[in-house]
Amino acid sequence: MADQTFELVVCIVNAGFSQDVMEAARSEGATGGTILRARGTANHESEEFFNIKIHPDKEAILIVVPKDLKDKVMKAVFSKCGPTTDAVGLIFSVPVDSTTIGMAEAKEKEA
Repeated sequence: MADQTFELVVCIVNAGFSQDVMEAARSEGATGGTILRARGTANHESEEFFNIKIHPDKEAILIVVPKDLKDKVMKAVFSKCGPTTDAVGLIFSVPVDSTTIGMAEAKEKEA
């Protein structure tokens, strides 16, 4: 399991929707995440371009998942909290170059 690759799924939503994000992610195998309070800085032109009302109070949810779960987690979160929902979520992922030994060991214990 030490060669397992991971992805960081990042979801930025309006404040109050982080639990919805985590419910969707957990439904596809994510085990947890980190919720950060954030503040958006978009301008009026961005609101017009995307045709949405941008609320400044945000939550950023960081979820590290095995690479093979990434697409399922992202699709579930997008469906429940994407840009056409009240959460107005932005979801993206980035590869994780390395993880601590503890993550790999925890994954091996689960198996």
